[in-house]
Amino acid sequence: MELEIVSKRENPLLKRTEVRFKVLHPKEMTPARGALRDQLAKVLNATRDIVVVDFTRSEFGQSSSHGYAKVYKSKEDAEKVERKHILVRNGLREAEKKVEKVKEPKPAPPLATPPLDVEVSPDLEPVPPDPDPPPPEPATVTVPVIPWWSEQK
Repeated sequence: MELEIVSKRENPLLKRTEVRFKVLHPKEMTPARGALRDQLAKVLNATRDIVVVDFTRSEFGQSSSHGYAKVYKSKEDAEKVERKHILVRNGLREAEKKVEKVKEPKPAPPLATPPLDVEVSPDLEPVPPDPDPPPPEPATVTVPVIPWWSEQK
């Protein structure tokens, strides 16, 4: 893996050096963030804990990548300025674990009601339905039929 510094810019307001780099990695996969931090620290004469790799992008079909990193004056400066998820990705901070709420058990469903066709006696003994209920009367509807050729209004 060969690392080449493309551009380097001092940012005194944020107490850091911003670096654009290119990495050649023939016959290898894209280098891991930790390996990039080690190489950048060696090239820029810094320690690994003050180097923050923001991103790396692989170039399609080629064994090279380019990226952006920042070298802070101290680890405290990096923790003040840098976004939390970037610090977690670079191993400078532990990920915040979400506390899972314990769900209360749902109340039991109400007891089943007796069927509507069974009458309940005061003694709580079910009375069977009538064995031969009378058949329902057919509904009759009279609709006047008016032919289309008639002229009734």
